[in-house]
Amino acid sequence: MTDAALKAQLEELRKTINEHNYRYHVLDQPSISDAEYDKLLNQLRAIETEHPEWITPDSPTQRAGAEPSPKFAKVAHPAPILSLGNAFDEADLRAWLERISRLDERVRKASFVAEPKLDGLSVVLHYKDGLFVQGATRGNGDVGEDVTANLRTLRKLPLRIPATGGGPQPPADLFVRGEVFFFKKDFEALNKRQSESGERIYQTARNTAAGTLRQLDPSITASRALTFYVYNILAADSAVNLPTTQWETLQYLAALGFPTAPESVLCKDLEDVVAAYKQWEAGRDALPYEVDGMVVKLNDLALYSDLGVVGKDPRGAIAYKFPALEVTTQLLDIGVNVGRTGVLTPYAMLEPVEIGGVIVKQATLHNFDFIAEKDIRIGDRVLVKRAGDVIPYVIGPVLAERKRGARKYQPPKACPVCGEPVETVEDEVAWYCVNAACPEQIVRNVEHFVAVLDVVGMGEKIVAQLNAAGMVKDVADLFSLTRDDLLSLEGFADKKADNLIASIEAARGRSLHLVILALGIRGVGWVMAAALATKYRDLDELSKANTQDIDDIEGIGPSIAEAITDWFAQPSNQAVLAKLKKAAVWPRSEPRKAPSGPQPFAGLTFVVTGTLPTFSRKEAGEFIEAHGGKVSGSVSKKTSYLVVGEDAGSKLDKARELGVQILDEAALKQLAQQ
Repeated sequence: MTDAALKAQLEELRKTINEHNYRYHVLDQPSISDAEYDKLLNQLRAIETEHPEWITPDSPTQRAGAEPSPKFAKVAHPAPILSLGNAFDEADLRAWLERISRLDERVRKASFVAEPKLDGLSVVLHYKDGLFVQGATRGNGDVGEDVTANLRTLRKLPLRIPATGGGPQPPADLFVRGEVFFFKKDFEALNKRQSESGERIYQTARNTAAGTLRQLDPSITASRALTFYVYNILAADSAVNLPTTQWETLQYLAALGFPTAPESVLCKDLEDVVAAYKQWEAGRDALPYEVDGMVVKLNDLALYSDLGVVGKDPRGAIAYKFPALEVTTQLLDIGVNVGRTGVLTPYAMLEPVEIGGVIVKQATLHNFDFIAEKDIRIGDRVLVKRAGDVIPYVIGPVLAERKRGARKYQPPKACPVCGEPVETVEDEVAWYCVNAACPEQIVRNVEHFVAVLDVVGMGEKIVAQLNAAGMVKDVADLFSLTRDDLLSLEGFADKKADNLIASIEAARGRSLHLVILALGIRGVGWVMAAALATKYRDLDELSKANTQDIDDIEGIGPSIAEAITDWFAQPSNQAVLAKLKKAAVWPRSEPRKAPSGPQPFAGLTFVVTGTLPTFSRKEAGEFIEAHGGKVSGSVSKKTSYLVVGEDAGSKLDKARELGVQILDEAALKQLAQQ
């Protein structure tokens, strides 16, 4: 490439990076991921390294951020707020150490401090005679924005130091640097509140933290659970002896009352740093906050200072980045998967992109409401995240990159597999294909059916084998299988075939309750199936019931009642029922015997949730009914008691909200003795 072409590329890179800096630091609306930004910056650095005479004072490599917003008062920092160079792998890290070792031999025997690279907004706090007097954003590294009023709303920020008696005496004038961010749980809670109130869902914790801290109304900042950690003394008067190492600095800041990252570690050498990095990378998803790497600092502050800076990067520290988990790519189309219960789930078909060392071509879009809420359009550039073993998912569109031809998405009116109409229920986000014979659902429907009816010897592989051979196209086909059919399949010998046929025959005699449960009707679990089997004598009666009749049953609400009647109204499902009846799989419910003995639970309604110590959920239900009580599948104002075990979930929250009394298994048994 000629010098003229290379210089043109350099100018284009500077222009592009400056635009992204402005979007990130001023507007809090980045249009590319951090990894993509780093790639652009590295390209620019490579050109400037080759041609140092082309470096200009306004180059992005010589800046730490962007110009402060005009809506805030300006604050001049007492010292430059530096950025960090990056290491993207162990080779980069060792190359950094070798470079600074050549500048000063003391580096070869140095220790290091590894701190989490927090994904938030950098701030500078000024304390005068121990009193917090001003706080500012980093801005362009030399001048920031005065956000003092907003910072005062952070509960963890000490308004006076030392925060407790016995703490060290601070310098009369002290400037500390830290990071404002969200804990994951607080960011999720914020978005939950936003969703419930029909307001904007935020995409990333970092941008939301930045936007929250830079609100003109401090009450908005106060309403959101921002937090912060401090990690550096930027400047101080010389009357107080300050720590001489970074590790002692963190301890000193904590003693003054500042929150510091508990994950920070002292490393005796670079091998310790590498070991810590590997441990952090493996456990990054378990951290309570977002982190995109570790900051490696020389522990000796005098050595750190002597090494100086290059551009806006201190030589004595480096950001050792984790593989990127968030990237942007093109949304080519939206596909739809159909689950066992007929739930339609949209997924993104993406321009292939590498995330954390894995090539990603598809990502989940959660549900159709999510697409609408985020206004995700086909053709958009979207932000995609992959964390640990979690399926990659789309965070949202990059609106700044939206092209005119981007198309709004409409949920399908028909199942993409079988062509039958799809349904959605009011107040639910899911869309459903209610055709039990839908090819996409058959194998999973049959697996569920045989599991509930306890058909021993018929696992997932055999179900798939029977379906592939065309022998089982719906659950009723199981009962027309013959010994010869099975022997024609690979892996079947006489004994195995005989045992499976015997198990299928035994399943013909299962109770109405189990057959209803085995049909896999959306929302019908063990308790609801039992309630339906109590009210209706057989599947004929149930299939003719209307929504109002079913809705009258304790524990069955309107949406489930509608799902039941919809299921029985489908012609394909009616065909399955006809085949079951012909195969003599048509149980009738028997009148329940009146419970004998004392009836302490008479007139009481119970809901059972979680895992109990000795009872299965079925046994708990039988115990309650044996003592005269009724069992419901959902918590309502009519619920007398909620019986809870481990992992109780949302039913426990609902019970607390409604003031329903809560029992454990022991208390339930004790109540039966009264």
